[in-house]
Amino acid sequence: MRGPARRRGRVSIEPVTGIADTSRSPVQRKLPAAASGILLAVCVSHLVNDILQSLIPAVYPILKATYRLDFSQIGLITLVGQLTASLLQPLVGLLTDRRPVYFALPAGMASSIVGLALLSVAPGFGAILLSVGLIGVGSAIFHPEASRIARMASGGRPGFAQALFAVGGTGGSSLGPLLAAFIVLPRGQRSIAWFSGAALVAMLLLARVGSWHKAQHAPRIVRPAPLKSALAASVRRVGWALAVLMALTFSKFFYLASITNYYTFFLISKFHVSVESAQVHLFVFLAAVATGGLIGGPLGDRIGRKYIIWGSILGVLPFTLVLPYASLFWTGVLSVMIGLVLSSAFAAILVYAQDLLPGKVGTVSGLFYGLAFGMGGIGAAVLGTLADLTSIDFVYRVCAFLPAIGLLAVFLPQISPAEARTHR
Repeated sequence: MRGPARRRGRVSIEPVTGIADTSRSPVQRKLPAAASGILLAVCVSHLVNDILQSLIPAVYPILKATYRLDFSQIGLITLVGQLTASLLQPLVGLLTDRRPVYFALPAGMASSIVGLALLSVAPGFGAILLSVGLIGVGSAIFHPEASRIARMASGGRPGFAQALFAVGGTGGSSLGPLLAAFIVLPRGQRSIAWFSGAALVAMLLLARVGSWHKAQHAPRIVRPAPLKSALAASVRRVGWALAVLMALTFSKFFYLASITNYYTFFLISKFHVSVESAQVHLFVFLAAVATGGLIGGPLGDRIGRKYIIWGSILGVLPFTLVLPYASLFWTGVLSVMIGLVLSSAFAAILVYAQDLLPGKVGTVSGLFYGLAFGMGGIGAAVLGTLADLTSIDFVYRVCAFLPAIGLLAVFLPQISPAEARTHR
């Protein structure tokens, strides 16, 4: 290989991400366009995956009435879904980092399809738990692998790619309850199976993604061994940085749980608005979350991810502190600001962590997506119990201080652009 490389004078190191030099062949120059299609495919598939995930709590009223479930059984369904969808993700990422599984993504979507079909005709509570577990397993396989593909297809802009990928999930989580309200609730449990059509389309897209992934590891593409940066060599420094990032992720998703799960109750309790008005306020907040997530990733690519992390988590503190005491109008305005600012951090946190651990993209993605799922579920349960013991107003006064954890961002080491490039 060395002889031909010397005659050409250059070696194309990263044909997928677009960091390679301009001497690429015409075939190689087409890769960024192809990669854009791959990125779009994983984003659309993320939308479908999270629609399926969010369908489960949306159909709880049907399941409770049909099978005469009590709230403990509803809680067990949630627990099974959260455990499979969150705890398995780091393990999946670790395994696929060690050995690529090119068609893991369509296999994960197939698991979700089987779970949907079973849920639509479940004969009893045990079958419901099994179906929810299968959907959770599909999601656990999807997130770390799809995040890896998004980075591979980023064209040298991993922050933008991860932000776009995350927005697909946010959109799916928002659409799921809406689709359940218009399709499943009026037509009954069997209509859950209708969503298998969308999952099948996503499965076909992911099969194409798997073929593309396999092609990137073909022998014709020469990749040097990963270079170890100074950060990678310092285990203690990397470990401390990861601990800080996990604390910031806890702060972000625990606070988001207070809004996504209890914002409507807060508005109804404090301002006596209608359920419809409260739902509109929640929709506006979720739209701000999606917008902020899409903005934060590209900004991190341009000005540095540490600054985005710092500004996002700590920068939202003034708004959260004022929110519990604001009027209805200013509550709406503040919730939009909170959604925009707080949601801008996740893509930056994820890519920063991936840069800290070169060659562990799947493990890192599984860890942080799993942590996000877990914090959302734990946050909802803890805050619900706190609201029962005190009041919903008290919950928001306490949660207002969570973004102060953003002060820990000062301890994050600065990753230079050169170091980040060696990790892609």
